[in-house]
Amino acid sequence: MKIVDVKTVVVGNIRPYCGGRCWLFVKLITDEGIVGLGERPTNPVTNVAMYVSLIEDLAQEFVVGADPFGIELLWQRMYAVRHDLRHPSLTYTPAMSAIEMACWDIVGKALNQPIYNLLGGKCRETIRAYAYMPTEGVWETPEQAGEVAIQLVEQGPTVCKLDLFTPLFPAPRDFPLSTIKRVAKVFEHMRAAVGDKLEIAIGTHGQFTTFSAIRVAKALEEYSPYWFEEPV
Repeated sequence: MKIVDVKTVVVGNIRPYCGGRCWLFVKLITDEGIVGLGERPTNPVTNVAMYVSLIEDLAQEFVVGADPFGIELLWQRMYAVRHDLRHPSLTYTPAMSAIEMACWDIVGKALNQPIYNLLGGKCRETIRAYAYMPTEGVWETPEQAGEVAIQLVEQGPTVCKLDLFTPLFPAPRDFPLSTIKRVAKVFEHMRAAVGDKLEIAIGTHGQFTTFSAIRVAKALEEYSPYWFEEPV
């Protein structure tokens, strides 16, 4: 079996490869008629056409004519041929991921097996998932965070994540005490509303100095955050 074509996927009247406003799909077609689907997230403020062009470029150089079962070889070629095994870019690697997903989809369909069986088999019946907490209005009115926490608990999630240190340029940087205390106030209202019924995680996008990371960690410690993601 080999991959013979890469097609655009049009949903409604939006541009090729794009599923919804911010999601991009890749469709690989084999000479045996099996079609594999892959996906990569995009940002609504970026140029989706750039991602489409990159995927098509990779497809023409590396994917068309390749064996979809040879995923490791294909991945190594895409990763290393142009970049000497150095990290290509944060744009390039998600494009590779979308292609790899589509290959795994082809393999699973060809063998009539779920992919988890091909990766070692299922080892649990369920997994814990977290909700991304909506934060609109929470910064201005931290009390609202308690109301949102109650809604999340009622809906079923036992973990949520929120981003309150909005990513800004330049980074890394220090945050003033007033900002740190504002974030702590959000945590305080959530804990007051739902107690330990909801784990609360925080994401920070690697934007702190070491000093600020330690300062924020100390400020939030009493609320037992589930994780403190990528502070530096």
